[in-house]
Amino acid sequence: MRRFKFRWLMLLGVIAVFGLIITGCGQKKAADKGPLTVATSGTLYPTSYHDQKTNKLTGFDVEVVRAVGKKLGRKVVFKEMNVDGQETAVKTGKADMAANDFSVSPQRKKEFALSTPYKHSFNSIIVRKKDDSGIHSWADIKGKKAAGEAGTNYQRLAKQLGAKTVNYNNVSNDVYIKDVEAGKTDLIMNDYYLQKLALAAVPNNTLKIMPNMYFTTNEDGKGVGILMKKGNTKLQKQVDKALKELKKDGTLKKLSKKYYHADVTKQPHVHISKTFTIK
Repeated sequence: MRRFKFRWLMLLGVIAVFGLIITGCGQKKAADKGPLTVATSGTLYPTSYHDQKTNKLTGFDVEVVRAVGKKLGRKVVFKEMNVDGQETAVKTGKADMAANDFSVSPQRKKEFALSTPYKHSFNSIIVRKKDDSGIHSWADIKGKKAAGEAGTNYQRLAKQLGAKTVNYNNVSNDVYIKDVEAGKTDLIMNDYYLQKLALAAVPNNTLKIMPNMYFTTNEDGKGVGILMKKGNTKLQKQVDKALKELKKDGTLKKLSKKYYHADVTKQPHVHISKTFTIK
């Protein structure tokens, strides 16, 4: 009788363990098809912003991620926050991904799993038209007030060049533009395509992009990509496969033309004045 009872208990144990394995597999499978939480700014035109008419979150990076989610059969849920918040959210697992014109830089490769690049660009400087904000060479940046978001490569470079950094917390482009016009700040360093469209979106502004001061940095990497948690190679491979398909079927080029009025999926051909090493 005791032997029978012992065997019966063993059988129940095996069934319980098997049930846990099945449940675990089911949960894992469900997680693979669950919603993707994506961190973004919602203030960076035309990458991630709210449409003025509908207030819907849209933009190049936003729609690229939505297209990736569709390929993976997963709903995409966006969380809006500043750059530091986006990176922290991915590192802590509060977000699966971050998409906000993030460069695939050597430093980010140490901290995140990165997708293959889907955008290529270069950098520029916005100044006042009437006096070029007193900037006629790279040396002239010393002592000037550079507007940007704290912790970005652009603000790090501005500080390295001797500028006084004026930091903003996830504000829209028009705030930056108005402050340069008013003399509260003197320059804005950022991606060329973003700057060009930001100026075009504010009619009758008194600013311009310095045509002879295009630049690149060691942190630009090979282009713009999606940030994922370090070690999440499974999601990284899935995203890369989706991006490859989106490039092949023309979706990336179509979105690029819609939001940038140019094909940013290809390397640009412009004269680069200087390449900086951000320390």
